[in-house]
Amino acid sequence: MKEGLRAGLEHEVSFTVTGNKTVPALYPELPSFLDMPEVFATGFMVGLLEWACLELVKPYLDWPREQTVGTRVDFSHTAATPPGFTVTVKARLEEVDGKRLVFSVSAHDGVDTISAGRHERFVIDAGRFNARLAEKSAKGLTSA
Repeated sequence: MKEGLRAGLEHEVSFTVTGNKTVPALYPELPSFLDMPEVFATGFMVGLLEWACLELVKPYLDWPREQTVGTRVDFSHTAATPPGFTVTVKARLEEVDGKRLVFSVSAHDGVDTISAGRHERFVIDAGRFNARLAEKSAKGLTSA
C-alpha cells in the first residue's frame, strides 16, 4: 500500500441503471426472477457499492499487484429504482486496520436514498491470491 491511505477519504461514483441490471436480468435462467419487477437488482447494487469503495482506495494501492476483495456487506436496499435513473454512490473510508478496510456507503437515485450501510474489504496480493485460487480450482475439479 502507498502512503496516504487513511480514514476520512471519500469517493463518489455514478451509474445509470439499464435493463440488464434489473432483477429479471440477475438470474435470467431462473423463471422466478423473470416474473419479478424490472427494477435495479440488489445483487447489482452490491457490486456498485463495492466499485465505489474499490475506486476510493485504488490510487493508494500498487495496482494491479495489490487489489482488494470484499469480505462483508451490511447495508439496506430501501427503495426501488427503475431503468434510466442514475444512482450515485458515496463511499467513505472509516477504518484502516492493516489490510482490513471498513467503509460507510450510501446510494441515491435522484429521488430516494436507496441504500446505506457498511462494507469491508481486504487488501490482497493478486499473484498469491490467484495462485491459491488456481490450487483450489484444481482440487475442486479433481474431487467432483
